[in-house]
Amino acid sequence: MARWKLTIEYDGRPFSGWQRQDNGPSVQQALEEAVHKLSGETVRVHASGRTDAGVHALGQVVHFDLEKPFLADKIRDGLNFHLRPWPVAVLAVQAAGEDFHARLTSIGRSYVYRILNRRAPPALDAGRVWHVQRPLDAEAMHAAAQVLVGQHDFTSFRAALCQAKSPLKTLDRLDVVREGEEVRVYAAARSFLHHQVRNMVGTLELVGIGKWTAADVRAALEARDRSRAGPTAPPDGLYFVEARYLP
Repeated sequence: MARWKLTIEYDGRPFSGWQRQDNGPSVQQALEEAVHKLSGETVRVHASGRTDAGVHALGQVVHFDLEKPFLADKIRDGLNFHLRPWPVAVLAVQAAGEDFHARLTSIGRSYVYRILNRRAPPALDAGRVWHVQRPLDAEAMHAAAQVLVGQHDFTSFRAALCQAKSPLKTLDRLDVVREGEEVRVYAAARSFLHHQVRNMVGTLELVGIGKWTAADVRAALEARDRSRAGPTAPPDGLYFVEARYLP
């Protein structure tokens, strides 16, 4: 039995999310079916983090076990062949020790959220950015974001159906920068609550358009009440960037 670690990217638009579901296709299902076509084996593919419907990935990490011997390049090329026409690509494959687990041994995860901030709608990036027409003050958003960095009770920023045992999380990074017509929000932590990034972005957008201040963000955080924070940003602009592991 060999364990394989894969780095993959995908466009989340046609999927109901990472996890297998009864109500539509998932990234996990697409990968497991591709592995079966390649190897003839039925496997369970584990991901470093689950993504919701419509959320994308630039460097999602997954793992699975195979009985038959394979070369890494054969797995990469074979899976990419069998994944067509799904918008999923296997970027890298490497052998992993049996103690490696894509989710359980990860020591950090990072996301980027893309906001297209202009009057004209996206023609090429429709479904891949959140289109906000009103001018955003990225500097004010960044200053307010620093209120959320550190260890806090993020109840105000977790989804109602979040299954995490505790709302206590340590946010290592939350940076907001303008890059031309885009405002990008970079977030990093060991792990995140369900919808935490999208809820933080939706809150920071209120700061960007001048409705809220950093003090309002702090008050929302301290309220520990989801109704006190801003709306949930759409999934379109959210990308899972990477998962980190010890050397």
